[in-house]
Amino acid sequence: MSLTASRHRSSEAGAPETDRRATATLAAAVLGFFVITLDATIVNVALPSIRDALGGGITGLQWVVDAYTLMFAALLLSAGALSDRIGARRAFACGLSLFIVASVVCGLAPSLPVLIAARVVQGIGAAVTMPTSMALVRQAFPDPARRARAVGVWAMGGAVAAAAGPVFGGLLSLVSWRMIFWINLPVGILTLMLLSRTQHSPTRPTPFDWIGQITAVLAMGGLTFGAIEAGDAGITAPQVLVSLGVAIVALAGFVTAQAKVTHPMVPLALFRSRTVLVATGIGFAFMVGFYGLPFLFSLYFQQQHGLSALGAGIAFLPMMLLSAVLTPFSARIAERTGPRVPVIAGLILIAAGSLALALVPASVPVWGSALLLIPVGMAGPLVMPPTTALLLEHVPAEQTGTASGVFNTSRQIGGALAVAVFGALISAPAGFQHGLRISLALAAAIALLAALTAPRMGARAGE
Repeated sequence: MSLTASRHRSSEAGAPETDRRATATLAAAVLGFFVITLDATIVNVALPSIRDALGGGITGLQWVVDAYTLMFAALLLSAGALSDRIGARRAFACGLSLFIVASVVCGLAPSLPVLIAARVVQGIGAAVTMPTSMALVRQAFPDPARRARAVGVWAMGGAVAAAAGPVFGGLLSLVSWRMIFWINLPVGILTLMLLSRTQHSPTRPTPFDWIGQITAVLAMGGLTFGAIEAGDAGITAPQVLVSLGVAIVALAGFVTAQAKVTHPMVPLALFRSRTVLVATGIGFAFMVGFYGLPFLFSLYFQQQHGLSALGAGIAFLPMMLLSAVLTPFSARIAERTGPRVPVIAGLILIAAGSLALALVPASVPVWGSALLLIPVGMAGPLVMPPTTALLLEHVPAEQTGTASGVFNTSRQIGGALAVAVFGALISAPAGFQHGLRISLALAAAIALLAALTAPRMGARAGE
């Protein structure tokens, strides 16, 4: 009896400590997600200010955005595997530290090439931080119900960053565009302090897949470079054709390598799960709209309507604010309706908002465009948290980091290609307004296609 009572008291004493560690883990994961999302959304409204200070046309601005997003996407696959191999806690600390240092360099950049190079390094750090933040949540909350709520809180970090980014970027740009990068320093330091209070993560050491990583970078880089350059040089330009050819060959090499190497970066068996396949497609489609439209309308509000960076940020406020307000209720909505219902509804909202923006006349006032962007903002908390929760439930615990990397890679590729393709369209000879309408129609079509596939996400593990 005394031994049983002693164990019971020990269990009770350990529970508060476990809860404190879980809370610290969630706080660190939320802030990590917050700071890397903030860096993506805060840059858009500052693009004209960066161009005025450092020079460069639409192509240069595309690279300021896509240098970050491209490396983010290209290295997420390895970062997810790295999380499994060295532990999510250690990988998170390394990625965030690199991101903080690169942010400081971005703020000090004397020229556009230096800024773009620093953005590449930022993307590397963000690539490691994102999937490891998801893996930390998965490890800290083994219970599915608590994990779903934790994922909702984690997603709130991104939603708040998305909401604050445009306005905050506009405010900081009044002082200097460099401040939009330096703001990452205090947030990053606070996050690392919280991380020091979390428990160590389990590891699964295996060799690194160099062939897979190199071919992945070449495939994604070639595709993005080709899409961006096509806007200036045309789709038949030699550099565009060569770049797209490299992407195709590298993609074929990547798939072949993953099927043959002993320790693949992305085990192809992972894609036998229908939920994994559908979730990655949804992540891609979601980011085409949620990331591509702010890029378009940041330029539209400032170039076509003459707004300042702060004015453009305020125009995004209704869209982003409603997204942040709805995010805390995402998990409960999914619990009541099932996860697939809000996902489908959110994708339809993206399609409806994009199509409405494509059909309104060019004379529509700024407030009209701002209102039509609201459905796109509302889609964020409806689509991402339940899709993420479903994905985490349908992969083995030891492959959480890898699956997270695959999922977030699909998201970042969607965002990178949206900026590349949309930028090419608005800079084409047909003019900004024509390119804007085509871009919006594409975003609507992709979101609708994803909505049609969403019901196929499995409700049971293994599907």
